[in-house]
Amino acid sequence: MYLTKEEKAKLFAKHGKAKNDTGSAEGQIALFTHRIKHLTEHLKTNRKDYNTERSLVMLVGKRRSLLDYLTKKDVLRYRAIVKELGLRK
Repeated sequence: MYLTKEEKAKLFAKHGKAKNDTGSAEGQIALFTHRIKHLTEHLKTNRKDYNTERSLVMLVGKRRSLLDYLTKKDVLRYRAIVKELGLRK
């Protein structure tokens, strides 16, 4: 598996409020970003894998909706996570 429990815990500890805080928007966005990067690398070598392509598009949509939610909820948190992860609209 590409993401172990320890790596996931580090991801949530870095971007979430705590190590066990897996439900925060920042933690979820960081997790989706990690998964999107992994799937993008997979698609570079397997360009005809349409199921993975569909999963990637769905993940990008989920991340976008979470980012939109965060924009409405707290713009400062949105700007911080976008800057931290290097995302662009």
